[in-house]
Amino acid sequence: MKIKKKTFGVLSSGKKVHLYTLKAGELSLSLSTLGATWTSLKVPSREKGIDDIILGFDSFDGYVNNLYYGVTVGRFANRIGGAKFSLDGKAYSLYKNDGVNTLHGGKKGFSKLVWDAEAYEDKDGVFVRFELNSPDGDEGYPGNLKAVVSYGLTKSNEVVADYEAKVDALSPVNLTNHSYFTLAGENRGMDILSTELKLYCSSYIDVDDALIPTGKILPTENTPLDFKNRKPIGKDIQVLAKTKAAGYDHCFVVNGEPGKLRPFAEVYEPFTGRSMKGFTTQPGVQLFTGNNISSLHGKVGSVYERYAAFCMETQHFPDAPNNGNFPSCIFGPDRDYHEKAVFAFDW
Repeated sequence: MKIKKKTFGVLSSGKKVHLYTLKAGELSLSLSTLGATWTSLKVPSREKGIDDIILGFDSFDGYVNNLYYGVTVGRFANRIGGAKFSLDGKAYSLYKNDGVNTLHGGKKGFSKLVWDAEAYEDKDGVFVRFELNSPDGDEGYPGNLKAVVSYGLTKSNEVVADYEAKVDALSPVNLTNHSYFTLAGENRGMDILSTELKLYCSSYIDVDDALIPTGKILPTENTPLDFKNRKPIGKDIQVLAKTKAAGYDHCFVVNGEPGKLRPFAEVYEPFTGRSMKGFTTQPGVQLFTGNNISSLHGKVGSVYERYAAFCMETQHFPDAPNNGNFPSCIFGPDRDYHEKAVFAFDW
């Protein structure tokens, strides 16, 4: 197991950004302190060699201007309708960065901030522990919040994501990672339509044309969102391509009990033979298929197009602060936030 640290770049403010590279088992994971971002995840295959399987950029500037590629999202991942919510009779207004709604934390969010970081090794693997303080009123959210996010590799070829937060007043909290996966390798110019997916999700969150939940939880059976049996991601995507989402951009309800680590997905890529299994404690997972990617210049000459990758953002449900029938996303002095996700790789 190995840990390397280097200077990644310097922001215009003079703030230095570091890059950590972890190696354990047969995987290599690189992490930036800017946005607690996954910049690279290298995975072998039996016949196609080693590939970087997440989208990203070949320069520091690419990550400075990065919208959401590989970042840690907070204080609230996904959308909040009308960019507002109420707690204990008090209304809170947020920054509108998605039409009239707020998305992934607002104007800046956790993904644009430099996190404190420290690498460490234990008997299971190698990790980087990221810490960030979000003051009361940050992006409109109440309470002083401290987030602690640990990412790492185990000897068993797993990527582990552990999310914690403490806040001294009631506040919505919803943290996730926004990496774009392509098990064929980000440099091959392939889309993910032939990648096969199984979801342990029998229902999903119904949304309106602005992708804001209607409050309904609907069954996936006999819809394009039915992945109970493994199928190519592209099999039914054209039905959704005609909608506002332009592909998959849906929050699925993970079967089983929230708070317990349980499977949410199995992914198989036929060209390389790589597979990934996902586990989470979260209530839901947002499947996004890169529907708006267009001629994006990535790593070492790669150009990414529509459906170049998929995201699996384990999370609380979108607009949960405004939906009392969703699992509560409100945390505070008497309720700390702690969630976990595991991505296990084979080939």
